Amino acid sequence: MKPIVELLHKRDSTVYKVAPDVTVFDGLKLLSDYGVGAMLVMDGETLVGVLSERDYTRKVALQGKNSRETRVAEIMTRDVITVGPQTRTRECMALMSQHKIRHLPVVDNGKVIGMISIRDIMDDIIADHEQTIAQLQTYISS
Repeated sequence: MKPIVELLHKRDSTVYKVAPDVTVFDGLKLLSDYGVGAMLVMDGETLVGVLSERDYTRKVALQGKNSRETRVAEIMTRDVITVGPQTRTRECMALMSQHKIRHLPVVDNGKVIGMISIRDIMDDIIADHEQTIAQLQTYISS
């Protein structure tokens, strides 16, 4: 398995983020506009949390809160598990499974450089398997 930084280089490097004082409604709109299930909550350049669709459903919708009045800081996941750029994809998968999360911010020397999702890892695993199959087919054919 490869370092996670290789996956970050293969895709759009945009880091989607929201400020903690933004309303949940506006945060959800950003999630929708970006087409992502989670984004970083940043206070300036400091990572303070992650806002996910799961946070909304469990901490707003199911508790009867108003998304236009509630701030992202009130519902975000605060204890953020991060990985470094050299963390291997297998370790990322293990962390996601162990903590029941789908997104991992990637931090290098205290600076957020991206976020990896379970989809990114699964796409990479599938691509690796397809490459292995193609190599085996070529080997068998020759």
